[in-house]
Amino acid sequence: MKGYMFLSLSIIFEVVATIMLKLSEGFTVLWASIIVALGYVLAFYFLSHCLQYLPLSLAYAIWSGLGTVATVVVGIILWQEPFNWLTACGMLLIIGGVALLNFANHPKENTAKHNNKK
Repeated sequence: MKGYMFLSLSIIFEVVATIMLKLSEGFTVLWASIIVALGYVLAFYFLSHCLQYLPLSLAYAIWSGLGTVATVVVGIILWQEPFNWLTACGMLLIIGGVALLNFANHPKENTAKHNNKK
């Protein structure tokens, strides 16, 4: 559970840093640029702690996938970026890929849970 807590914090800081990257206007806005740097430092700090508990492939897939999806949602909400069926399909494919990697990293657990339901 600790690994997922660290991973969640890492995703939050990565998304905040990415949002601020747009607001920094090419690192010309000081306050936004400072938040970008701090956000990415904290994102990687918490990601490194997460890796003490979770496999690298799973953690990185979740981090990059959910970070991407969250950033797309923020872009749609804050900057009215286009949302269409291609965007929706892309987001679903990312989430599906993360789910498959999660299942692949815990095959015995998932199989046991599935067999107990029968």
